[in-house]
Amino acid sequence: MELRHLRYFVAVAETCHFGRAAERLRLAQPALSHAIRQLESELGATLFARTTRQVSLTPAGEFFLAEAHRVLDTLADGVHGVRQIAGGRLGLLRIGFTGTAAFSHLPRIARALKRDLPEVALDVNADLLTPAQCDLLRSGDLDVGVLRPPARGEDIELRIVETEPLILAVPADHRLATEPVVSMGDLRAESFIGYASKDSVVNDAVTRSCEAASFTPQRDHQAAGTAVLLSLVAGGLGVAMVPTSARALPLEGVVFRDLTDAGSVELALAWHASTDSPLVRSVVDVLEPALTGRADPAASTPEVSP
Repeated sequence: MELRHLRYFVAVAETCHFGRAAERLRLAQPALSHAIRQLESELGATLFARTTRQVSLTPAGEFFLAEAHRVLDTLADGVHGVRQIAGGRLGLLRIGFTGTAAFSHLPRIARALKRDLPEVALDVNADLLTPAQCDLLRSGDLDVGVLRPPARGEDIELRIVETEPLILAVPADHRLATEPVVSMGDLRAESFIGYASKDSVVNDAVTRSCEAASFTPQRDHQAAGTAVLLSLVAGGLGVAMVPTSARALPLEGVVFRDLTDAGSVELALAWHASTDSPLVRSVVDVLEPALTGRADPAASTPEVSP
């Protein structure tokens, strides 16, 4: 039995007329009649009751029509899925986020993918530092990362999507809490709260900013992540320099202030250079304009600074 036999049978069953079915199929009527007889012979059952005036389904034909629809629908779904996967428009995307990027960028990423790649599902992995994301991209356990360069090794491709200044987080009762703008020199005698990881890109940027202002930051406390870091600031244990995206985590007792002469950190999309995944390429092509502000404004949501 061939798929064409199923399609021929469905056409005749839906029209109850060999002539109209042949026109729909763009097939000569004798050839269609011969194919249906072949199908009935193979099945060992009569599918149509034929008279000179009427063609109707037999009970066996009614059952076979439902089965033929099921088979053809399943095939159509399979063909659609294969084409979507091959075109990078269907699948599970395992995506990692560093620090506050999940708060500031995940909503935009989810909306952009829902709009342009609606058949892509997300597996979100948050609070992953850049080195950990690079390792997971290399092992194949992560498809795309949202991380802070630099990425260690030459086998990670990066697409910079944002450069964000460092800002100051101080306790609400701190002397600088009422200042609209603060300079690095104002922080010379402060106790700093930093990130615990030795691989922290933000820590490195803070150190460079302080050294450019001719002092070395004194880090008396460390935190594994931004939420804990800001909690320590709220507790009055020190000040912290954090990416602008930390504003997405408002916390009672913490005041954010701009810094006039601080450095900045970048945010990038990352993927393994040797990947042959159409899904990864499609996702990057959708997300880069969505995150850099080059997407269609009418299709975008209000931007949240990372």
